[in-house]
Amino acid sequence: MIHNLKSERVILREIEEKDWIDVHKYGSQERVCQYQPWGPNSEKESEAFVKQILIDAKQKLRSRFVFAIILKENGEMIGAGEFNIRDYTKKVGEIAYIVNPKYWGMGIATEVAKLLIIYGFNELNLHRIFATCDPRNIGSLKVLEKVGMTKEGRIREDLLIRDGWRDSLLYSILEQEWEGNK
Repeated sequence: MIHNLKSERVILREIEEKDWIDVHKYGSQERVCQYQPWGPNSEKESEAFVKQILIDAKQKLRSRFVFAIILKENGEMIGAGEFNIRDYTKKVGEIAYIVNPKYWGMGIATEVAKLLIIYGFNELNLHRIFATCDPRNIGSLKVLEKVGMTKEGRIREDLLIRDGWRDSLLYSILEQEWEGNK
């Protein structure tokens, strides 16, 4: 069992089966998934997404950690933060986050990204953490810059989404860089 991760306004706790209802509140919205290869989700798809997370959490060599974003002030689940270990040998992980649009522009994703980075370096003992985002997703690239990640470059046409092939911007942070950010 993983301990909850906490910041000033949010708690990250592992996803639970009942969370599919809250996942569906944002995962069913077109604007939430406009830069993603999935969605908008049906109820069945949101439920299947959460079921897959629970299956992945039981793997012997676990590489996927998905957290519900809970607002401290009212206990509402407003999104998810995800950490994936991409290479155990090279100590590399990837972060991702998604927030209900009702809470966009409030710094929630930045708090979540910081918590995920802290988790990756302090709990998973990784050396490098990266994230990707659609170049059109200005909010997300600002989050990655705010948490101290360095833009490494552009991966050309690496993800197929509804409107065609999408480029991704690649950001990363190394453990020694994060040490200076603590």
